Amino acid sequence: MSASNVPPLDVTEILNGIRAWVEIESPTQDAAAVNRVVDKVAADYATIGAKIKRIPGRDGFGDHLLVTSPWGGDGPGILVLSHLDTVHDIGMLATRLPFRVEGDIAYGPGIYDMKGGAHIAFAAMRHLARLGRETELPIRHLFVSEEEVGSPTSREIIEREARRAKYVLVTEPAREGGKVVTARKGVARFDLHIRGRAAHSGARHGDGRSAIKELARQILDLEAMNDLATEVTVNVGLIAGGTRANVVPEEARAEIDMRVPNQVIGDAAVARVLAVRAYDPDVVLTMTGGLNRPGYEKSAAIEALFQHARRIAAGIGIDLKDLKTGGGSDGNFTAMFAPTLDGLGVDGQAAHTDQEQLYVSSLVPRTKLLLGLFEELGA
Repeated sequence: MSASNVPPLDVTEILNGIRAWVEIESPTQDAAAVNRVVDKVAADYATIGAKIKRIPGRDGFGDHLLVTSPWGGDGPGILVLSHLDTVHDIGMLATRLPFRVEGDIAYGPGIYDMKGGAHIAFAAMRHLARLGRETELPIRHLFVSEEEVGSPTSREIIEREARRAKYVLVTEPAREGGKVVTARKGVARFDLHIRGRAAHSGARHGDGRSAIKELARQILDLEAMNDLATEVTVNVGLIAGGTRANVVPEEARAEIDMRVPNQVIGDAAVARVLAVRAYDPDVVLTMTGGLNRPGYEKSAAIEALFQHARRIAAGIGIDLKDLKTGGGSDGNFTAMFAPTLDGLGVDGQAAHTDQEQLYVSSLVPRTKLLLGLFEELGA
């Protein structure tokens, strides 16, 4: 097909492509399911002559996929970063969240976070291939399989690819009104385990040492670490303990989430959490964890990349704005190695819920934005 015969970006084609990816359900913990969508993505990219490298999954997770544009060599290029896993269990598609289009809204599991964004990056590269137009920089599109649980097996791959990239574009969903992300808080996770001493709650109450009582004290201390001035947030999100109402509880546990603005503040906050001690000397308290995503701060290079994107967006009628968010992404891993622009996926809302949706009207403009970045970066 000659360039003169290439049709413009077509919203129906893009939406149908997203649907095909969405209708292959891919919860993070189901490696076989994730690998089915990896198969589909690899097959789609093969149609445009892309170079495809499949990286076997490990530790119970699915495979990762590294796709390179049909043009360009092995030198520094543009890294596009996406994930194919979702938080939705198998069966959501058939019950609470079937794919459907209602006016400007398309619903489906993972459609917003982030199969929609992953697909429009493919659509942009496909359009370049149809035009026969080579970009100045090679484009590498990395799909990982376990971002929703912190990318434990893909972090090494992400950082390796980021080290050889001139720019990183992350297709996480756009924020309200189509905003892109230029900074993210760092993320820390902790597990707190408390072992007390069981006893009959009536006859031998004094012999017991309540793990839940100790946990309650620790929760208050942890929640008191929230500090709006330094942008540190601490959330005790899950607790468990005890066996029966008439037994002094021997075991209790909690899972804690912390968000921090940067490495320096993060290191201090993490040290404070790890330093907690039991109030009761007869209780054994164990706190484990730490930072699993470093803070992603807006540098001068990231600001310059955003301004470049803003100029491209203006040319297609978008007043592009940016923000900092407390949520983490794989962009947290890349920002220390290369200028990173995040939130370049589709516009929509309700990620991780049974109302997850994208706005159909955002598909062509967001694809054009990625297309413009592909063509202009490095030129």
